[in-house]
Order: sequence, then C-alpha cells, then structure tokens
Amino acid sequence: MIYGYCRVSTAKQNIERQERNLLSMYPNGIVVKEVFTRTKFQGRKEWDKIMRVIKEGDLIAFDSVSRMSGNADEGCELYEELFNLGITLVFLKEHHIDTEVYRQALQNQIEIKLNTGNKATDEFINNIIDALNKYTIDLAKAQIRIAFEQAEKEVQDLRQRTREGIETARINGKQIGQKTGRTLNIKKKPVA
Repeated sequence: MIYGYCRVSTAKQNIERQERNLLSMYPNGIVVKEVFTRTKFQGRKEWDKIMRVIKEGDLIAFDSVSRMSGNADEGCELYEELFNLGITLVFLKEHHIDTEVYRQALQNQIEIKLNTGNKATDEFINNIIDALNKYTIDLAKAQIRIAFEQAEKEVQDLRQRTREGIETARINGKQIGQKTGRTLNIKKKPVA
C-alpha cells in the first residue's frame, strides 16, 4: 500500500501543495492529511491511523522531511523504527535520505574476510574492512540526522522570526491580539 502524508501546523498554511506533489508521484496513493499539528508526533491522529495499518512492504511518502518530523531526535528514531519494520520512506524534496538509499548503504558492505595464514595481516586488513563498513553506515545515518536537524532548525527559525515580528509590531504601536477587557461577539450562521 502507498500512503502520502501531508501536514500543516497553522491555519495560515495550505496543505494542497503537499497533496498535489504527492499525487503527482503516487497518483494511486492514499493521501492522509493532518491539520494544525505540532512538530512532535504526540496528538497526530491521522499519523496514528497510518501507524496502526502499515505493514512490511508499504510505502509512506512525504513532501519533505519536515512533514515527517520537525524534531531531529524523534524523526531519526521513527525513521529507524519504520525502516526496521520494512516500511519504505520517500521524501520528495530529500531523496538522498529515502530508505532505499539507506538500504543500499547497508547492502554495499564489503563482504571479504581475509585469511592469508598470517594472523597479524589478516586481523589488520579485516579491521580496516570492518571500519570502512561501519563508516559507510555511520555516514548514511549522519545524512538522515542532518536532514532532520535542518528541519528542526527551520521550525526554530520560523518561531524566532515570528516572535521578532510580533515584537517589532508591538514596538511600532500595533495592537497584538484582542484588546484587554473587550469581549468577542461571534454571530452564528442560522442552521437550515
């Protein structure tokens, strides 16, 4: 099964762009939309639904890594969990961290175990091969972490710019929020 996951955090964001991008790549995919969420997974009802039904061999596509998680530690942990479950993850804007790339890094391990009869030489060369294999895996994991850290930084930067913009508006005499002591009257549309 192919799932596309779209997520927006505020009412001012539009989810249509993500949906369009996902459907252009996976026209037969099931697109799941999550609206008004935080950067963490707790409280994402639509994500929880996907997690209950996915199985080995399924694919989850995201418009970008930030749509999966805006928290680096949580994103890396979830990525590893889903990878180990046999779920394929695709990031339309960051294909370098798709699970297929990670899987290839794991499969491209050097399989040679030297046995020349000289114990010191064999141990030395085998240790070098083991170190190269570990380096390849660590490098792939580092690329994944960098992508999630960048997504987290973007969220933090946006929050900082928002705080600074509100402070600038306040300094310039703009009213931020509702005036103290005022009540908000909402006129409801009559039910037909």
